[in-house]
Amino acid sequence: MGSAREALLDAAYEAIVAGDWSSARMADLAARAGVSRQTLYNEFGNRDQLAAALALREAERFRELTGRAAREAPGDDVGAATAASVAAALTAARDNPLIKATLTDDTSGLLPYLTTRSEAIMDVFREDSIAVFTERWPELADRPEVRAEVGWISETAFRLVISHLIIATEPVETTSEHIAEVVRRLMRNLKTDE
Repeated sequence: MGSAREALLDAAYEAIVAGDWSSARMADLAARAGVSRQTLYNEFGNRDQLAAALALREAERFRELTGRAAREAPGDDVGAATAASVAAALTAARDNPLIKATLTDDTSGLLPYLTTRSEAIMDVFREDSIAVFTERWPELADRPEVRAEVGWISETAFRLVISHLIIATEPVETTSEHIAEVVRRLMRNLKTDE
């Protein structure tokens, strides 16, 4: 069933990018994926669950990209890791057909997964950010209260990235540095609370 699931997610992706999402019936999506309508319902239950799964799959792809960028940033400065991660996310998003369609066609149903229903996506990035931050500053990993604090710092950065993604007000490099400085200051305060 794993391949049927991916085929269905691919079909949904294609429909959204083509601007066909609002008019596509579940049967159309199943046919596009080469599976039965019942298989689609077995995998996802309904259209909203299909959209949520697609948003989560795309988030995982971005998490791999941003996590790699953060881990490859030079030095042990969490700000540098954040800047690299944010720049990678915003650059990739700018060229991503699904994100473009989501931001320009509110009938896709995916915009809430970046905004009002973004909990699952936020969780993906929060966990990876916690891992990156505690790798950069290992002494923080030994303090049990730190995980929650690093989590909300990560969430703050995530929300800033999404805000810039929706309404870009400055170049990617500038935004990346600004968000990195916010994270750097919050993490510095966290370190001095030891």
